[in-house]
Amino acid sequence: MGLNTPSDAAADLQVGPTDQGMVRIYVSGEGVDLPLDFDPDDAEAIAEELMSAAKTAREMTG
Repeated sequence: MGLNTPSDAAADLQVGPTDQGMVRIYVSGEGVDLPLDFDPDDAEAIAEELMSAAKTAREMTG
């Protein structure tokens, strides 16, 4: 499955700081339990990539 492959999969997403000074992205759903920890600098880089992708997607749709 790639970025452009449609999917009906559903999952919950949680984002927040851990007590260890990391930023956790937690994905859970049917058969999925995936905690991903990032240092704050990497988390900010991910946030910038998300914002850029959202802007590009918005521009593509009109």
